[in-house]
Amino acid sequence: MSEPSPITAPNGIAAIEAAAPAPERTEPEVLIITGMSGAGRSRAAAVVEDLDWYVVDNLPPMMLVPMVDLMAKGSSIERVAAVVDVRGRQFFAELDKVLAHMSEAGVFYRILYLDASDEVLVRRYEQVRRPHPLQGEGRILDGIAEERRLLASLAERADVVIDTSDLNVHDLAREIRAALSDGNPEALRVNLLSFGFKYGIPLDADHVVDVRFLANPYWITELRHLTGRDAPVRDYVLARPGARDFVDRYVAALEPVLAGYLHEEKRYVTIAVGCTGGKHRSVAMADAVADRLRAAGHRVTVTARDLGRE
Repeated sequence: MSEPSPITAPNGIAAIEAAAPAPERTEPEVLIITGMSGAGRSRAAAVVEDLDWYVVDNLPPMMLVPMVDLMAKGSSIERVAAVVDVRGRQFFAELDKVLAHMSEAGVFYRILYLDASDEVLVRRYEQVRRPHPLQGEGRILDGIAEERRLLASLAERADVVIDTSDLNVHDLAREIRAALSDGNPEALRVNLLSFGFKYGIPLDADHVVDVRFLANPYWITELRHLTGRDAPVRDYVLARPGARDFVDRYVAALEPVLAGYLHEEKRYVTIAVGCTGGKHRSVAMADAVADRLRAAGHRVTVTARDLGRE
């Protein structure tokens, strides 16, 4: 059964009980995501997945054993996040055995516990018009009380506890990223995409840059058969009046935008750089902008969409 997500609340501040951010690890690692139904486990799983963890949901605890054994033997999967909750209640008592097995196998694990006040949990369930998984024929509050009883010992053992009562989904994502961070802020993923306007503007572009203000190398015979990734064309384009100045000013203008994206939990941005055919100017300028963004610490990929077109 899926759970309600945390709802928007003004001036949300997390109530967190956690140690300092964990150091970067190279050995296998398991994150147990658990806590109260309706406290945001599904959202937490999505955030962790975006951090490149392999996420499994509603997995009976004992099913973690073969996965842990594979990790200990050198599997390509090094970080697994497992959502464990009362939906697997007939297996829940086995979790202690699984945690002990992970310790014996040399697999580091942490427990992320999500909680919220009874009042907030009731409101969230009423908003989505779903029953609590443990309420049976009783009230939502009955199910919440039973779940708190079942999870009491696990809550005490948790490495990170986040109270989501006053958090919206973006606040929760920030708190989870901070709790799991190795101390290095995650860089924004920027994709520079060169294209030709005559083939259409990319549908997934967040920003569109038009570099047709620069002289077109197509009209120079010795450059026509080359592309913006060839040195003669690249040098020609960047030597045009205003080219390097544009790169400098555009990257400077992007910095507060990219910082704002990170703050608002947008982790991927596509910047489309266009010229007429997508072969010369846009390719050279996209590479130049990418170089500047990399120098500023951003993770950047470059794609030339229309380079092979005639």
